[in-house]
Amino acid sequence: MHRIRFVMAAAAILLAGAHSAAAQSNPNAQQIIEALKPTGDLSDTTRGIKPLAPGEMGNMSMPAGSAMSGPSAGSAPAAAPSTNLNIVFASGSAALTPEATAELDQLGKALTSHDLAAYKFKIVGHTDTTGTIPGNQSLSEARAAAVKQYLEAKFGVTDARLVALGVGESDPVVATPPQTPELRNRRVQIINLGQ
Repeated sequence: MHRIRFVMAAAAILLAGAHSAAAQSNPNAQQIIEALKPTGDLSDTTRGIKPLAPGEMGNMSMPAGSAMSGPSAGSAPAAAPSTNLNIVFASGSAALTPEATAELDQLGKALTSHDLAAYKFKIVGHTDTTGTIPGNQSLSEARAAAVKQYLEAKFGVTDARLVALGVGESDPVVATPPQTPELRNRRVQIINLGQ
C-alpha cells in the first residue's frame, strides 16, 4: 500500500514539473505582439501620460491646500510594454541553438507585423549567477547582439529599430545566491521604446 502511495506521489510530482515547464514556454508571434503593443502614447519622456500644454489648465479649480507640481502630481507613468523570452544559447556562449532560432522566428514575425513595424525596441540580455560578474556581463552583451543580428539578417529589421544591451546577472527575475543556475534568469527582454 505504501509503495502505491509513493508511486502516485512521484507521478504527481512529475506531472506538476511537466506542467510547470509547459507554463514557462515562450509565447508565439501573436502573444508577443499583444505584449509589446502600446496601450497609450509612447514618448521619450512619458509612458502613457500626455502632459498638458502651457495654458491648457485654464481656470481649473484645485481643492484648497492642494498643489500641483511636476511629474509626481499625476499618476505614475506606465511601464513600457515588454516581454521576456527564454532564448536557449549554447552553454557559456552567444551561439544560437535551433531552439533559439525557433523562438527568435516568432519574435521576428511579431516585430515585422503591421502592429509593431513602426516601433523601436531594446533587446536586453540577462544571465543567471553562474560564472563571474564580468564574464556574465560580457556574455549578456554578446547574446543581446546575437539576437539583434539574427533579427536584422533574417527578418530585415533595420539597425535603427533595435538597440542591444547586456545587463549580466544584475536584474534577475528570481533572486538566487551566487553560482546558482536558474533558467528563468537566462532571458532576453524585449522593450518597446516607441516610435
